[in-house]
Amino acid sequence: MRWRTGRRSSNIEDRRGTRLRRGAFRGGIGTIVIALALGYFLGIDPQVLLQIQQGLGPEITGSTRKPSPEEDQLADFVSVVLADTEDTWREIFQNSGRDYQEPVLVMFSGSVQSACGMADAAMGPFYCPADHKVYIDLAFFDDLKRQHGAPGDFAQAYVVAHEVGHHVQNLLGITNKVRKAQRAAGKAEANELSVRLELQADCFAGLWGNHADRSRQVLEQGDVEEALNAASAIGDDRLQKKGRGYVVPESFTHGTSRQRVHWFRQGIDSGDPDSCNTFG
Repeated sequence: MRWRTGRRSSNIEDRRGTRLRRGAFRGGIGTIVIALALGYFLGIDPQVLLQIQQGLGPEITGSTRKPSPEEDQLADFVSVVLADTEDTWREIFQNSGRDYQEPVLVMFSGSVQSACGMADAAMGPFYCPADHKVYIDLAFFDDLKRQHGAPGDFAQAYVVAHEVGHHVQNLLGITNKVRKAQRAAGKAEANELSVRLELQADCFAGLWGNHADRSRQVLEQGDVEEALNAASAIGDDRLQKKGRGYVVPESFTHGTSRQRVHWFRQGIDSGDPDSCNTFG
């Protein structure tokens, strides 16, 4: 991916030098259940809520760890990708008579406090609709390469663009509509709606790739294959098969490898937002 000459985003919040230490939990399992229920009815992503421990009163501590040159280069890369998504979505929104509100991307190490609660790096990158911020521990990209067999800079860019896709859904009101529908649905149907939301974010990530390449010629040979490989590697069926040895389709929340590949390709081939209607 041709990125080094790209614009850097000003919407980066670097918390990599901040460590959160959890205090003693106050409230027990009942408080966790109440917190999860409240979050569900407020429309916050359940995957984020599973990582939240309300009432912990995290203590913020400093860190003397100095990022390696490789990590700083990765941070620079993420800033360029974020800037490129800003340019792409600003143009798309303007073409439809809307103003694009840029998200903030938070880089953190280990754990982080967001408006959606406290989250661990183990949950992977996420978007919090309550504060319009994308949260990423850069170590995830090493996991993507080593544990999931999905190396490459465009695979990493796909991850950032997918989370920005969730921000776009939030701005368009799609997220709220889905959460409202989920509250009135059974568990299996709610999971299916979650899958459709994630697949649309995949399509939006592909849409960014299409526009970025047409406008700024960012793609190199093999880049699209890197992103498709990453989309396949983090499909629900593949992750469940790897983790537990079998799959439970009704529990899927992000889509199968085949679905994720299909919708990313749909976005990058068409470049048309209307082609990303996964709810049709």
